[in-house]
Amino acid sequence: MQPFQRDENQHLTETLEIVKRNIEFYTKRVAEVKKENDELNESITPRDRELNSQMFVQLSISTAILEHVQNSLRKNKAASSTPYFGRIDYEETRSGLQESLYIGKNGVQGPEDSIVVIDWRAPVAKVYYENENGVGSYAVPEGDPMEIDLVLKRTFDIENAHLNGYYDSDIASNDQLLVKYLAKNKDIVLGDIIATIQKEQDRIIRDTPYKNIIVQGVAGSGKTTVAMHRISHILYNYEKRYAPEDFCIIGGSDMLLSYIASGLPELDVRGIKQRRTDQFLTMQLYEDWKKKYKIIPAKPENDWKCRMDYVRTLDHYLQKVWLKLLRPRAIKDPQLGEILSRDQMYDLLQFRRDWSLKRLEVLLNDTLQRRIRLLTDYTPDDAEYDHFCALRKQKLKEYKNYFKPTKEWFNCTDTYRRFVGLYAEKKGIDASETLQNLDKGYFDVYDLAAMCIVRRWVTEDMPPDTFGQIMIDEAQDFGEMVYYVLKRIQPGCYFTIMGDVSQNIHYEMGMNDWDSVREFVFNGKDDSFQILAKSYRNTIEISEFAGHVLEKASAGQYKIEPVIRHGDPVGIEILSEEKLLPRLEQQLDALKEKGYHTIAVICRTEEEAAELRSALHVREFTPGDETFQQGVMVLPIELTKGLEFDAVILWKPDQSHYENTPKEAKLLYVAITRALHELHLLSSEPLSPLLS
Repeated sequence: MQPFQRDENQHLTETLEIVKRNIEFYTKRVAEVKKENDELNESITPRDRELNSQMFVQLSISTAILEHVQNSLRKNKAASSTPYFGRIDYEETRSGLQESLYIGKNGVQGPEDSIVVIDWRAPVAKVYYENENGVGSYAVPEGDPMEIDLVLKRTFDIENAHLNGYYDSDIASNDQLLVKYLAKNKDIVLGDIIATIQKEQDRIIRDTPYKNIIVQGVAGSGKTTVAMHRISHILYNYEKRYAPEDFCIIGGSDMLLSYIASGLPELDVRGIKQRRTDQFLTMQLYEDWKKKYKIIPAKPENDWKCRMDYVRTLDHYLQKVWLKLLRPRAIKDPQLGEILSRDQMYDLLQFRRDWSLKRLEVLLNDTLQRRIRLLTDYTPDDAEYDHFCALRKQKLKEYKNYFKPTKEWFNCTDTYRRFVGLYAEKKGIDASETLQNLDKGYFDVYDLAAMCIVRRWVTEDMPPDTFGQIMIDEAQDFGEMVYYVLKRIQPGCYFTIMGDVSQNIHYEMGMNDWDSVREFVFNGKDDSFQILAKSYRNTIEISEFAGHVLEKASAGQYKIEPVIRHGDPVGIEILSEEKLLPRLEQQLDALKEKGYHTIAVICRTEEEAAELRSALHVREFTPGDETFQQGVMVLPIELTKGLEFDAVILWKPDQSHYENTPKEAKLLYVAITRALHELHLLSSEPLSPLLS
């Protein structure tokens, strides 16, 4: 097969004409459906309930139609500037069918529902991202792979409905376009990134949703972007299995979640739940969590709580309690004989090993009551009927709540406190601070996670509501025990874990490697571990500068492979203290004049950031209002995790702020790699040895 011969300028013109007609049609259709909705709303009165019920059904259907039409209008408007970015020509091996398909960010339909542009999420689009010319295949969800012979893969450079050119090589074209897109400002990049998804990213995005994936990605490798695209791809291709409410994104801060949320509508994703880690865990505690309890920051000196040994020991301890209190045994009565045999009790418990003590207590007591009724079941004609009626009443009362294993274990906090004391004694740990906090009702995130396990074993009333897919970003910031707990309390859920152990800013408590999580949590035969080594965020100059710090942060375990995109050298200025703030203001003005939309001044601590915000008269942050925004943001390093900015100014990166340790190196590595285009260092003292 030879590639189809086609005038690309003419094809673009024809496609744009179809898009124009679609916009006109959907604009008119939106107005019509809105009018129908208004008329239905006006028709609904309190008088006729039955009529109103029918109208509510009609209104619900009409609202769904309106949403669909508005979505179609939005997609076509988005396609009016750049309808597609790629083209593939291929022949299906089995059928001999020959296809020439154009691929875009949004699918476009033509007359009689013909496909003009293929949505990037469609299975066949995988050919564009991953296949090279020649024999290959692409996976079909819930079906057999489709074998093909690819003869053309073309990448288009289209801006403002104008074709600047196209490229016909497998790798160079994509990289050329990628570098061009990466040179743009932060707010533009996400919209264009679909056109430049790389092979290693696409494999993660399109991998089956029925598995757990851990992704170790260096700073700027697109972890967050890949996670968002994976959600979009799953919703598009597995719509019968997953709805938006089946997804939850978990992150360490409101700032990160705000940043992620800002990109989801661009990917046709709405209605996804987002929770901070502590919020998610608190939700799982239901009735066992009271408003009087307070969440406090975890302290490095209590790092024993974030380890796998701690949570696995807790799990085993509660299992032993469960087995001891619910030991299968025969229940015999002098008058009734054997009410419940050991084998009957064993059978009841054998297939309910995941039930809590509270649930099993109810089940066993109900079973005992039913057995008593059965053993005293006589008809009114029997001579001893009155005797057995009295006996039944007596025995039902006597054996009421016979099983009561939760009597001394019912309070989850007391159960947990008991375990902490035993664990500390066994391990020789000073747990006095944790025990004092528990007495006050103070819990850190690791106490919350442990309490979820306690509730699971002791007081859980019903099986928990579980998500189908959970995406966790910046996963390295939390200790390994959190992932053990999440997997334990979300049975049947699949996880996509995104992180970089080189960016673990909570050095003592977070994860500095993936070994334990891979061994004890995500260890299924289909679970996978992927590495993203190429950085698409920073220029060569910034990447090389970050690379020196990375060597000290992770001993060279994961190295950066930068995309070849040059920029300005890293700016370093050491000035007197009185000149530092005026120079910062000048630098900010200069960056704004260059047209940068997102600029971050990164400080070591929140206290320092608050002081600098006041001096610069920029927006202050209040608890619960940590939203990502354009303009100048002054942030502590901790709040910049997972974010990126057109330009970054690192404030006072001297030795007094950053000691020569792996922990401090990770903090600096995070700060440096937030910059897309420019990085500047301003200090009044010599720089930290980490930056030498």
